[in-house]
Amino acid sequence: MEAVTLFAGGVAAGLVAGTASCTAAQGGLLVGLVGHRPGRDPALVAWFLAGRLAAYTLVGALLGLLGSAVGLPPRARAALLVAAGCAVIVFAIRLMRGGRHACAEPVRPSGYQAPLLGAATVLVPCGVTIGMEMLAVSSGSPLSGAAAMAGFVVGTAPAFALLGYVLRRISRTRLARFAGVVAVAAGLWTVVAGLNLGGWTGEAAPAAAGPAGPAARTVTVYATREGYRPAAVSVPANVPVEVIFKLVEPGCTGTVTIDGRDVALPATVRLPPHRPGSLRYVCGMGMYSGFIRFS
Repeated sequence: MEAVTLFAGGVAAGLVAGTASCTAAQGGLLVGLVGHRPGRDPALVAWFLAGRLAAYTLVGALLGLLGSAVGLPPRARAALLVAAGCAVIVFAIRLMRGGRHACAEPVRPSGYQAPLLGAATVLVPCGVTIGMEMLAVSSGSPLSGAAAMAGFVVGTAPAFALLGYVLRRISRTRLARFAGVVAVAAGLWTVVAGLNLGGWTGEAAPAAAGPAGPAARTVTVYATREGYRPAAVSVPANVPVEVIFKLVEPGCTGTVTIDGRDVALPATVRLPPHRPGSLRYVCGMGMYSGFIRFS
């Protein structure tokens, strides 16, 4: 019964919260299927989705069996995001070049390429995916973990199928160049998100809007679709503090990476004493940042 409940919850999460964020973060890998001008074969997208389902189900089972021992640390995920973004840019350039030869005989990709690209999406998790992985960990059961992740893939499948259909329709037209430019932008966005998640951008804390008041040991941060509010909070240095994260709207900000660990929101994060300075945290996709000032 628990597995059925988690499967239904995964489907709902995929349909409601995962569609936009996952297609944005992972949809660029679909460009790899049209980079070789494979024609309009809908089976390619089906194999892509099958590979994605298999990979997520396997990861869900491993998470349920082994718990957090198989989870990737934030910096490892950040490196994978950078690598995936570079791959998407390469695929996009091939798509634009292919669009110039619309009358050429199509070349079919390897029979393994579509499912492998689909499986590779598990290495480029969106914020909602990380939340589902945490749910799989907490289930403590391989069956329940697999059900949660499989349900999530089923929920996001319609959006990926629609994206694949659009890509196949334009891959042999002049619109392929435009699609390639969009895909390059998506690849660059993924690279920047990876750099942001890994803390490699050197982003500085925002300046205070006015005179700083007394720092509190407990502060509240609200996670919205547009980021974290307030973007910067002040707490006292050299004492333990609590940061209460409240989830206002579902989205990639629903998972926060703070102090080297992932936290699914809503949650209260207890931080050990820190020296004066700033602590940066980001959403699970590396899109939105926030800062905690210790003073």
